[in-house]
Amino acid sequence: MIPIEDALSYLGAATENLVAAIGGLSDGDVRGPSLLPGWSKAHVLTHLARNAEGGVRLLEWARTGVPGYEYRSMEARAAAIEEGVGRPAAILLDDVRGTAEAFFAAAERMPPQAWDREVRWTGGQETPARLIVPSRWGEVLIHHVDLDIGFRPTDWPAVFTGELLPGIVTHLRERGGAMSAVRLEATDTGEVFSIGEITPGTPLAAGPACELLAWLLGRSDGGRLAQEPNVPLPAVPAIY
Repeated sequence: MIPIEDALSYLGAATENLVAAIGGLSDGDVRGPSLLPGWSKAHVLTHLARNAEGGVRLLEWARTGVPGYEYRSMEARAAAIEEGVGRPAAILLDDVRGTAEAFFAAAERMPPQAWDREVRWTGGQETPARLIVPSRWGEVLIHHVDLDIGFRPTDWPAVFTGELLPGIVTHLRERGGAMSAVRLEATDTGEVFSIGEITPGTPLAAGPACELLAWLLGRSDGGRLAQEPNVPLPAVPAIY
């Protein structure tokens, strides 16, 4: 696991990059489609802001010991996003900036021992608070791609893909049967992974780690991956 100080530094760089990239978006731009089906860019921007607020609530739980919540429910999460999408671009961008600043302020208030306190996420899973920052890092980097404003999976830092790819593979393994068997080879790092029961006929998908991760996250159709044999890659279940 990445040390919390490093995770905060990586998140800071990703956030600065995102904020700079969205700075010139117009009202027309934010009404345009994102790469997420059914979501405009305004949906993605609103989600990023509400996610930062959810992270603040979890950090406050960890800092004070008083139970809180990320979102009250998945329904409340969806409603908050829909409520925000009609706002002008300037308001949306200020919301993203302001809530990101609030997240970092909450992180700065955390005493060292608070990072080990357990918090509960909306989905019910309980983890140490130190996972809040890497989770937010993933939100910023993945949804920056979803905005479709020039940032691509190839722009993800190697430390991010190196950290997340093994975790996503493990998650898919643990969901036994959710995805057909496949072998994965990261051609830039030499890492080899597998999902499902491997047999002599199990297909191989090979390419840079960022392309493998993008495919497993549903941010790519896998078209940039080499396949052996040359057959369609297995369907990937929704993860993120």
